[in-house]
Amino acid sequence: MTKHPSVPRIELAGGARARGRRYGEAAGQQISVSVSCYGEMFAVCGMNWQQVAERARPFEAVIERAFPAALEEISGIAEGSGVPFSTLLALNARTELLPPDYRARVAALARAATLAGGGINECTSFAVAPTAAPRQGSGAGDGVWLAQNWDWLGGQRAALVLLAVTPSQGPRYLTVTEAGMLAKIGCNQHGLGVTLNILRSFDDGQQPGLPVHILLRALLSCQSVAQALEFARAQPRYTSSSNVLMADAGGAIASLECSPRGLRELRPVAGKLWHTNHFIDPEQASRDANLAGNTSTIARYGAAGELLGSGLAPMSLAAATRVLSDERAGFDSICRFPDPAVPRAARVETVASVVMNLTNRELWVSRAQPSLGGFAHHRLAPGSGAAPSMVAAQRHDDNEHP
Repeated sequence: MTKHPSVPRIELAGGARARGRRYGEAAGQQISVSVSCYGEMFAVCGMNWQQVAERARPFEAVIERAFPAALEEISGIAEGSGVPFSTLLALNARTELLPPDYRARVAALARAATLAGGGINECTSFAVAPTAAPRQGSGAGDGVWLAQNWDWLGGQRAALVLLAVTPSQGPRYLTVTEAGMLAKIGCNQHGLGVTLNILRSFDDGQQPGLPVHILLRALLSCQSVAQALEFARAQPRYTSSSNVLMADAGGAIASLECSPRGLRELRPVAGKLWHTNHFIDPEQASRDANLAGNTSTIARYGAAGELLGSGLAPMSLAAATRVLSDERAGFDSICRFPDPAVPRAARVETVASVVMNLTNRELWVSRAQPSLGGFAHHRLAPGSGAAPSMVAAQRHDDNEHP
């Protein structure tokens, strides 16, 4: 099995446009990988980049209303990388722009029925909080933990970057993301962390709403799960379905199932919550477009619940990695290796694995399947460089607060 080097870390600071410019300069090669990868995927769906950019235009106004600093960041990335703003906007809205039936279109490429078993599905995430108040720095097993395997097309491994960001306004944060995109999996100096599971509803793709990757960037400017939920609830609509599992250093955990029908909040049981790629909320589940013939998301959800309930507590990096490394269900496992029988355009695998201790503001990332090891450690110091209070932030000095 191939071992991969660490995810490149890029330090960004200053205002939104300056940060974006530096991002574009530093990650030009990785951004080109993203553009190429999604260009191929959109082509499978019958769209070229010109058509994709045209379809992305309505999202600009939505982002301007919800979190305008994101457009400044994207403009800066365009200036630094030489990639058109329209292409980068489309990258940040790629979840919403891929048509609701794109999995079926990809499946049509298959030589066999492998994809009907769920090979195009992706991502397992979980959060664990101690039953008592967390004690910062009191040992590896203490604290609030949030983790995810990001499963996607293996070619995007070369596009991964870790952004270590110090905004001129708002909290510092770390995020592992696809180059050209503002955020994905990460945590901030307040101890708020976010992860992502893609869902699919029969209602997806009808009206422009806030792109989920812009939502994740905005949430990393919040101080707590409560504030993040407030921001998410305030959005008029979401174009496509997804689940954002979040937690904070105070022990709050919530899973937010977003769809064009609205938001549904899931709460932990005994301090634990996990999610894969199907709706858990009964009302949302009635519109789930991801379950027909699918075994992967069900298998992974069951395996995560079994492992989290099997005496792993107290949670630790080793325990979290053990959950993420589970391979018992073969190609349907939490830790996923590529199925050679599946066409390259649909060959999903665990591209990266991320574990966060939110109490200590620590993040470990592996640019490969977690069972192969190779986790790199990153940390935000919670006691220094504190961001302005949210009272001050309400002045929206540079539009970087939700």
